[in-house]
Order: sequence, then structure tokens, then C-alpha cells
Amino acid sequence: MKKATLLMVIVAGMLLVPALSAQTASGALTVTANVQGTINLTFISDAAGVALAGSGTNAATLAFGNISAFGPLSPGVTRPSVTANNFTVRSPFDVSVVKSNSSSANFTLTAQLQNADATNTWTVGGVVITNASATNITTTGAYGAAGAAYNMDLTVPFASAGGAINNTVNFTATAN
Repeated sequence: MKKATLLMVIVAGMLLVPALSAQTASGALTVTANVQGTINLTFISDAAGVALAGSGTNAATLAFGNISAFGPLSPGVTRPSVTANNFTVRSPFDVSVVKSNSSSANFTLTAQLQNADATNTWTVGGVVITNASATNITTTGAYGAAGAAYNMDLTVPFASAGGAINNTVNFTATAN
């Protein structure tokens, strides 16, 4: 009898354990999001130009290397003009602007020198740029990962002293 009572207590306990451990709770998580249209600008090395340090990013460097009116130039650098007063060096580079979740048909690209340069002339895509204000390079830029080619021209007067030339060109793409 003791064995039967003990067995009934064990069986009852085993039946109670699942009932006690089967407690559940539930809830609902509401998820919201607000999708924002964006554009992204990157610089890409052009096959005919100087290889950009940082190609594929939005912070690249175009290094002309040693430049002069008559001497040899680095690969990817050309000298489109030598006048009586100055010379110009050039290298193409590509600007890629892609869009996401935007109905914008095209973009405006502006460029502006970061620092004043009273000696040399800087040109992007045939448009002279300064540090005074951002200048439109195009108002109907086409979106695409391959990018569009622009020439970076630097015109140096013969009257200037030799030495390093450093500046930054700040580009801004604005969805139209």
C-alpha cells in the first residue's frame, strides 16, 4: 500500500510539473519606418586620368605629381595648353551620383575651392571655380554608378614661383 501511495504521489507530481511549466505570454510589436530618399556622391578614377587615391569614396585625392610647362608629366596628366603667360595641366576623373527611394530625375553638381588661390586658376568640366561661392558644374546630371567624366584643369602662370600647390575642391550634388 505504501508503494501504491508513493507511486500515485510520483505520478501526480509528474502530471503537475508540465501544467506548471506551460505558462505562456504573448504580445505584439508594431514596427514603423519612414523611408527617406537619398543620393550618394563618389569619385572614381577615370581610365584616361590619374589614379585617384580613395577612388570609390567621397573623399579622394587627385595628385598631378610634378608639373611644368615643358617637362614630362605623370601618367594620366596632359598639358592641353601652353601660352605666353601660363600652362595648364589636366586629368579626367569621374563623379558618380546614385539615388535611392527618390523620384528625382537628375541632379545639380556644384564645386568650390576650399581655400583662396590668388595665383592659379582651377577649372572643373570647363567651369572656373573659386572659393568665393559654389559654382554649378551641371544642372542636369544623370544618375548612375558608372559616373560622368569631368576634367580637372589647373592653370599655372609662368610668373609664379615653383613649389607645392595644394587645395581641396568641395563638390555637392543636389537632387532636382
